[in-house]
This record gives sequence, C-alpha cells and structure tokens, in this order.
Amino acid sequence: VIRVPLSPPTMAAATLRSVLRRSNLLPLFETRRLRDLLFFSSSVDAAAAVGGTMSPDPHFMVEYLENSCGFSPSEAAKFSKPLAHLRSTEKPDAVLNFMRSQGIDGAGIRKVISSRPKFLCYNVETNLAPKFQFLLDLGLSKSDIVYAIQNNNAILSLNIHRSFVPKLEMWERLMGSREHVLSCFKKTTWFFSHSVEKRIHPNLKFLTDECGIPEERVSMIVKSYPHFIAQKPESLRALIARADELGIPRHSQSFIWLLRSLHRASKTTVEANGELLRSFGWSESEFLSAVKQSPNLLSLSPELLRRKMEFLINEVGYVPAVIADNSRLLLHSLEKRVIPRFRVLEMLNTEGLWTRRGKFVYFVKLSNAKFMEKIVLPYKEKVPELLDIMRVAGECEGK
Repeated sequence: VIRVPLSPPTMAAATLRSVLRRSNLLPLFETRRLRDLLFFSSSVDAAAAVGGTMSPDPHFMVEYLENSCGFSPSEAAKFSKPLAHLRSTEKPDAVLNFMRSQGIDGAGIRKVISSRPKFLCYNVETNLAPKFQFLLDLGLSKSDIVYAIQNNNAILSLNIHRSFVPKLEMWERLMGSREHVLSCFKKTTWFFSHSVEKRIHPNLKFLTDECGIPEERVSMIVKSYPHFIAQKPESLRALIARADELGIPRHSQSFIWLLRSLHRASKTTVEANGELLRSFGWSESEFLSAVKQSPNLLSLSPELLRRKMEFLINEVGYVPAVIADNSRLLLHSLEKRVIPRFRVLEMLNTEGLWTRRGKFVYFVKLSNAKFMEKIVLPYKEKVPELLDIMRVAGECEGK
C-alpha cells in the first residue's frame, strides 16, 4: 500500500514521486492516463492549458450535466456514468456548442445525450462536423438534419464512407432515386441504423431467390413501407410461413401486400379478423378471395372491421357475399367516405332527385373531386344539406 502524507500540492507531488521511484512505479506514473488518475492538480493554469473546466472530482460531470444540459439530479447521475473518466469539460463544451450552433435546442440535446452520453466525448472537427456537412451536401436542410438526429441519433455513430454511403446506395437501388430516399429519411430516420449485411441483403435475397418475388415488386412495398425489408431475417421467414397458410400463391401480385399487412398486424389481430368475417357468413373461399383482393383488411382493428360490416349489411343492404366480392369497400374510411356518401345518395333519393340507379360500391370508389362534381354540386341549390354532409366528412375542402 502506498501512503502519501497530507501536504501542500507541490510537496505532495514530490513525496508521491519519491515513493513511486522507490517502488519502481515511476515509469508507469509518467503515463498520462495513470498520472491523471493518481494525482491531478485542479490549478487554474492546468485548466487553461487544455481549455474548459478541470476538476479532480470524478463526479463533477453530474453537476456539469445539470448546469449545462438541464438534466435533473437523478438523470445527471445516471447519464454521467459513461463519462466518469473525464476530468475536463473541454470536449463536452465543444460538442454542446456545436449542437446549439446547428439548431438543436435544449430538449433535443437532452434527448441525444440521454440515449448515448458518450457523444459528449466526440471530437467535433473530426467526427461531428463532417457528418453534418455530409448530410447538408446530400441536399438536406438544417431543420431536416436536426429532426433526423433527434429521432435517430445513431447516425452520428456511423462512419460516413464505410457505413453511411453503402446504406445510402442500397436504399437508392431499392427505392429508385435519392430524392425518394431523402424524403423517407426525413420521416423515417431509423433505416440508416440497420445493418445491410445482417438484415437488408439477407432479406432481399430470401424474397427474390427463395420466394421467387421479383425485386421490382419488393421495391414497391419498400418505397411505402421501408421497415418491411429491415426486419430480422427470422421474423421475415415466419411472416412468409403465415402468409403461406392463407393459400395465396407467392407469385401473386397481392402476396407482397399480404406480407406487409401481416407485418403490420399481430397474429392475434389477423386471427380475430378471420373469425369475425366468417361469423358474418363468409365461406372459406370467400374469405380467401377477399384477402387476395384486399390484403390490408387483415390489419384493421377487429372492432372497426365489425362496424364496417354491420353498416354495409344493415344500412346499405348488402349481403355478406357481395361485400366479399367487393372487399375494397372495407378499406375506405367509414366516417369520412362510406357513411357520408351513402347519406348523400339517400337524401337525393328521398327528394326524388336521383333516379339513376347504380352500385353503391361505384360511388365509394369515386375520387372526392369526382363525387362532388357528379353527385353533390349539381344539386347543391335544391339540397344545400348535401354540402353540410360533405363538409363534416372533410371531403369538400376548397369547394
């Protein structure tokens, strides 16, 4: 055990050095790391030499995180643990100043630091600044970058050339253009975090080589739902097995959309929807035909699906078999499209103004503009209530 008597700083240093020399530990003490750990002067001169504030107290980062970032004492104590080796605020000061200069506010900084406190140890000039500049050079605005960093700060850990660029090129290949990738990046910032080698490539190879799904078809779903291709490979294989159970051929165009629907819904939800639709009298062939036509109906909540079926049967007067043949009806919003359009046609019939007969499904499929042009506007003077119905539904904005 090395015992160092209490004395003024200069005497303590000399005494410690003498003891270390006698114990053959002086060469080790001369290394910067051990010297800082064993003996550290908090003199103003030492602090000035490296910049920032220096302290011999291993817990000084707790107070720093409270004062500089606005963390609560408990949060600061938690997030300071990975920073316990720091004895100077030089790098943290530089990182915080840089983040603020890029437009990241206090809440955003706390969000970034709380997820990875070691960001405060990054070198601004060699690590952070080049990444921000790279994102700017891609065509992103500062606000886009701030949003991306706050929602997926893992991109700050990526190496630009070894990781970010290969991922960017891969997503461009799948999505067709850099513009599309950047558009998704602004909204779905997580996808640059997933491994190309461990997830994207294995999943793509499995879908194209083993399942026989053309890459162009895979790209269709990736453009609108990029998370699909980034799931764990074992999860994708389990998804394929669930889709196969529904009897839809893998070469069918609807198969890829079925996969998307199954990925978005839990197995419990899918099973509940199947039981619900069969309870309305659908045969197994009707159920499979409806799913093939409209795979997304499986990802609806069972309660919503029930309300849609009940309205179409009890109000519109459709028998279940007709709904099965026109299952896309179940994908339209009940409150914003199906009910208001039915009420409009019902009111016109009541007033004797609508003598032409047609399938209700045709009127549901019409675009908002076409429905207004063909059905509502020609009768708005005689039945002004039609506009009220559509206005409540939010379908006649700007008309």
